[in-house]
Amino acid sequence: MELLPLFLTALALGLLGGGHCIGMCGGLMGALTLAIPAEQRHGWRLWRVLLGYNAGRIASYGLAGALIGSLGWLIQDLGLGQGLRIIAGLLMIAMGLYLANWWAGLTRIEHLGRGLWKHLEPHARKLLPVSRLPQALLLGALWGWLPCGLVYSTLVWASSQGDAAVSAGLMVTFGLGTLPTLLATGLFANRMMAILKKRAVRITAGLLIILFGIWTIPGPHTAWLMGGHHGSEQHQAPHTGH
Repeated sequence: MELLPLFLTALALGLLGGGHCIGMCGGLMGALTLAIPAEQRHGWRLWRVLLGYNAGRIASYGLAGALIGSLGWLIQDLGLGQGLRIIAGLLMIAMGLYLANWWAGLTRIEHLGRGLWKHLEPHARKLLPVSRLPQALLLGALWGWLPCGLVYSTLVWASSQGDAAVSAGLMVTFGLGTLPTLLATGLFANRMMAILKKRAVRITAGLLIILFGIWTIPGPHTAWLMGGHHGSEQHQAPHTGH
């Protein structure tokens, strides 16, 4: 139960980042839908492939969470956990500013993953057109490594927990939070974009993520946000799993 707030936060980050997901992956999701043979682009066959894409994507998020979470555990073990939390909080604040259309600096971080994506993209193209579920799963797994500032900032936050298993679980939960938006893209893309582009919606989502980023950064303000000194200690203590 002590981890429940973390997992609810991960789910909320995925849901709140819906606008960014459509901007980054909405076009790709549409292209992947068109990559399905026309005779399979309806009913359960279509949903099976779409779910396969996203299952593969979310699995990659979990794998990345486990890998970076292991590094986070090492950083915590070296006594540098607070520094990692500060970085995670600042990235969350940057994401909130981006979602609210106040600052787009987070997009620069996405350049860090473009080198890896250049090597993965040719392999993804070889899987097209998609006619079988294993193809969809594998293509989705490759899609999970597409450079994305929202994923990167969430990944650093998840790894700051200092436990590879918890980090992997948080990334999977985050991925599930993005699922409704991406699944609905092909069906209600125009309607969803109209809602998510509304200034009030973007600012509300941005402010919530900014507040979470402030809460993530260690400091005396966490005691006030948690309602006492004990809450601050509980927030700052890394979960090592030992």
